[in-house]
Amino acid sequence: MIQVLLNGQPESLQPDLSVLALLEARGLVGKRLAVERNGEIVPKARHAEVKLADGDKLEIVVAVGGG
Repeated sequence: MIQVLLNGQPESLQPDLSVLALLEARGLVGKRLAVERNGEIVPKARHAEVKLADGDKLEIVVAVGGG
């Protein structure tokens, strides 16, 4: 297991997990969102190839519509 901070909370995740796999596991695929890893935005086109590592700091922000 690897340890990451996800939206400020410690999480234990499987090693070799991609950003896309994390989003799939949390039911977030297809939603308008932004993923930041260690202070840098991960472009949507790279979600499948970017692997999470021990100690990563992740922020996932989901856009909410309204008016």
